[in-house]
Amino acid sequence: MPVLSLLLIVVVVVALIDIITRGDWQVKHLPKFAWILLVVLLPLIGSILWFTIGRDWEGGGVRLPRPQRRPATDAPAPAAHVRTYPVDTRSTEEQLADLDREIEEWERRRELESRRSGDDADAPPAPPVPPAA
Repeated sequence: MPVLSLLLIVVVVVALIDIITRGDWQVKHLPKFAWILLVVLLPLIGSILWFTIGRDWEGGGVRLPRPQRRPATDAPAPAAHVRTYPVDTRSTEEQLADLDREIEEWERRRELESRRSGDDADAPPAPPVPPAA
């Protein structure tokens, strides 16, 4: 039992020294002060947590095996049902000018249709169209 107590004290002291000497950028998940409190209040659990998740290991930590990638084949991947829309590269002013021209064109078409059908008397007068800028 005294050996386990001595081992626990050594682990706690090493963890506290490690926490204090680390830079803030090397401490993960909690501030340094919170890690110190955790190790002091819960010595065994706090030390284990510090060395497993709280410390930034220079060597990149524990290396986990990565899943193997599928070999590339010549067959294309199945197309996903994702709609792609064309990107409009015109400026806002160009878009507004195009919309103004389109509105004028629709108004002219409406006016021509009303003249062809001979319903000028029944049709309400078209609002005046401001000149395009």
